Amino acid sequence: MLLDEINSPQDLKKLTMQQLKEVAAEMRDLIIERVALNGGHLASNLGTIDLTIALHYVFNSPQDKIIWDVGHQAYAHKLLTGRADRFATIRKHGGLSGFPKISESPHDAFGTGHSSTSISAALGILEGRDQKKERYKVVPVIGDGALTAGLAFEGLNHAGHLKKDLIVILNDNEMSISPNVGALSAYLSRMLMGDLYTKFKKETKHLLELIPAVGEPVLKIAQKAEGTVKGLIVPGLLFEELGFQYVGPVDGHKIESLVETLERFKDFPAPVLVHTITKKGKGYEPAEKSPGMFHGVGPFDIETGELQSSGKKSYSAIFGNCLTKLAKADERIIAITAAMTEGTGLSEFVQTFPKRFYDVGIAEPHAVTFAAGLATCGLKPVVAIYSTFLQRSYDEIIHDVCLQNLPVVFAIDRGGIVGDDGPTHNGTFDISFLRHIPNLVVMAPKDGHELRCMLKTSISYDGAIAIRYPRGSVADREEDEELKTIPIGKSEVLKEGHDVLIVAIGNTVEPAVAAAELLKDGNINACVINARFIKPLDRELIIGRARDIKRIITVEENAIAGGFGSAILEELAKAGLDDIKIKLLGIPDKFIEQGPQSLLRKNLGLDAEGIAREALKLVSNAKQATN
Repeated sequence: MLLDEINSPQDLKKLTMQQLKEVAAEMRDLIIERVALNGGHLASNLGTIDLTIALHYVFNSPQDKIIWDVGHQAYAHKLLTGRADRFATIRKHGGLSGFPKISESPHDAFGTGHSSTSISAALGILEGRDQKKERYKVVPVIGDGALTAGLAFEGLNHAGHLKKDLIVILNDNEMSISPNVGALSAYLSRMLMGDLYTKFKKETKHLLELIPAVGEPVLKIAQKAEGTVKGLIVPGLLFEELGFQYVGPVDGHKIESLVETLERFKDFPAPVLVHTITKKGKGYEPAEKSPGMFHGVGPFDIETGELQSSGKKSYSAIFGNCLTKLAKADERIIAITAAMTEGTGLSEFVQTFPKRFYDVGIAEPHAVTFAAGLATCGLKPVVAIYSTFLQRSYDEIIHDVCLQNLPVVFAIDRGGIVGDDGPTHNGTFDISFLRHIPNLVVMAPKDGHELRCMLKTSISYDGAIAIRYPRGSVADREEDEELKTIPIGKSEVLKEGHDVLIVAIGNTVEPAVAAAELLKDGNINACVINARFIKPLDRELIIGRARDIKRIITVEENAIAGGFGSAILEELAKAGLDDIKIKLLGIPDKFIEQGPQSLLRKNLGLDAEGIAREALKLVSNAKQATN
């Protein structure tokens, strides 16, 4: 295999164009094979293989900085930058990250796991280069919907203002391209960048200005006409108005064309945007037909494209199905997501109520404020966003929803440990950054049925409310079981006991109950409370039991700092209970790396054995102190 001979991007430069195509084919086979085993981002990575080869053929990484936006387009980049021998470990515990990571390789110029950061980061690197009087090129590759986010345009706006030699690659994988369109676009790009076109514009303006009396009006009309005509034939008018020279569209699967284009413009002295057209899932038919399904995918059968299934429903699917049913009886319900229709389980909803569904693109702040506007009209917007992406809309949650006390429902998917996607995607901060906001109720279900009940509760609640639930499948009770609203701020006792009190929230309730069973073997009787609400806490029940039992363990899949356990500590302090022994279990003050959810929870002491072990220590220490 040619790929075996490539240990760095410099090795690519020794190959012919035909050999580069062979390398691309080998990488497609390897990526499909590995993702089929490990899971991962397939469609987006297959779409960028040819582009990646061209970029590394033309530029000189790591001296030149190539920055991959979103990050889930960079598998081919990893293969070409000395990591092919470790590619089998991608997304595994202790293995290669599924995203660019500064600590992993000098070729990863900037860590990315969320979208739309590349242009801003690249511009900062470029300015840093000039401040230090160094020489290299900086090339952000933005795509897979990342240009829908406002941050990308903030970067473009600043870059156009600074007029630095930034080379932005727009990887457009939302449309197909034909050879004729590609040839025409290449011709237009050469013409628009050439001396002839520039000279023509200057001379035409000069000629019109010489016309007596009517020169200025004619000039304005001509300029307006030029913009109109140019807008019809040149897709990059917007980028040119922002200060960029636009090049393209270029077929992103023709390595020769890509290399030729990049070589032509790599030393351009001002900002340039190269628009490439790629196809998600390129080279693997199931992914080409269903790029959404094969975006972030678990293990699958390569021959059939069929995904492995646990036979259980995911929390996302339960949420989407329940919301659709509730919407049939309540016309106020509107569903909103940010480029995650399938991921958040809303595919059924959009098919059933297409006019009551909005995918706003990768624009979480807009999604929240858009929902706030809908809420002022008496509607019931439900905003479904992953926990890790909800961080991007923090100001809007406070200023646009909660400050105005508007009835918006936040469905927070992937709350807690997500597993193989690692620290960029673990939702371990939402409890901490939500629970202190006034006018916001925050709750978390212990299972699928409780999620349905909480969703029903949130629709009937006249205020801002958030439901936080984890990634993964769950044993679910029958769908036709009666849904009841849950009194706001009321928890439930699942097990009675007098030796230790375990107060758990969300998906930590099940291991807490299992821990209580393990403790029975040591003649320790644990009281287990399913808190259900992070805010408001069931102060009466929890403080009452704490006063009697004196020993408490709190369990959450969130940062301990400012989290659920901290909320209970605050209530204990208010009650003056300074004689309570308490242990907070959760996420320590660090980012959690990738790995199977079960392994990570075990390492963090958030499984049944870990909870039981801490409870046993707490009880044993108390008995020793008494003796």
